Amino acid sequence: MSLQSCIVDWGELDKEFHELQETHKIYRQKLDEVTHLQTICANSIKKHKKRLADLRQNLLRSNPSTVEHTRLLQTVNDHIKERNHVFFDMEAYLPKNNGLYLKLVLGNVNVTLLSNQAKFAYKDEYEKFKLYLTIILLLCAVSCMFFLNYRVTDEIFNFLLVWYYCTLTIRESILISNGSRIKGWWVTHHYISTFLSGVMLTWPNGLVYQLFRNQFLAFSIFQSCVQFLQYYYQSGCLYRLRALGERNHLDLTVEGFQSWMWRGLTFLLPFLFFGHFWQLYMAVTLFGLSRHEECKEWQVFVLALTFLILFLGNFLTTLKVVHQKFLKNREKSKKQ
Repeated sequence: MSLQSCIVDWGELDKEFHELQETHKIYRQKLDEVTHLQTICANSIKKHKKRLADLRQNLLRSNPSTVEHTRLLQTVNDHIKERNHVFFDMEAYLPKNNGLYLKLVLGNVNVTLLSNQAKFAYKDEYEKFKLYLTIILLLCAVSCMFFLNYRVTDEIFNFLLVWYYCTLTIRESILISNGSRIKGWWVTHHYISTFLSGVMLTWPNGLVYQLFRNQFLAFSIFQSCVQFLQYYYQSGCLYRLRALGERNHLDLTVEGFQSWMWRGLTFLLPFLFFGHFWQLYMAVTLFGLSRHEECKEWQVFVLALTFLILFLGNFLTTLKVVHQKFLKNREKSKKQ
């Protein structure tokens, strides 16, 4: 390339650089404007929610004298509830302070994703992470149970479980900050599972550990298979319901049963209930092992309590969903 060509190229690059500087300057100005608007919106929502809360308290204290006043109060209360849902959707696009858990893990870093595209991309990445790790955990559990009967491989498997559940809780907290309506128990379930996996990781090798080892690995294999089935069928069901406008775009697959799954996913219920009662059986087994004459580890009794809590939470939550659905179906049949 000749010197003249190089000079021409430099001239074009210099011109593009100045255009880039101007574009970046405009971008910075717009960013400042967006930040200012975010602050205005956040403060306005905060004030509005406070006034609505005060209004609701005043409405509760009021005594309607006529039927018309009673209906008016009910209408206002319904509008207040609806407005709170609108505020929830608004706040999903505004920066907010992290909850305690995210503050401990990430600090007070803003994790709000401002565009729908970014939110959906993060949600899809979360779903793929669950799917890939479920397959990896299934392969690890099968390997440990049938081929690798070593304590070190068990520790690697348990460490992978700790990392998996810990990562899930962080990602779910970020999704909740961005407007995802994840049900309370299924988030708490992952925190408890993180604790349980950590206790399993610290359980030293011995007679009692070996007596329980195969049962835990068998349960892990079963759980991974059920989670894979749930992901496969729930993701398809959610896609169909989103297309019909009946579900939020940030709704996630869960390791349990929710009301929207009645359309085509009731066949999963026997597998879920079987898994719940398997957790109860493991709790009973561990309580029995804790009274074994060779048992000196604190992990046995703690694991028994943890499995019992998981059984109660999973079983009662699933049972509540089923019961509520039957009540709704009965009301619909009576109206018809």
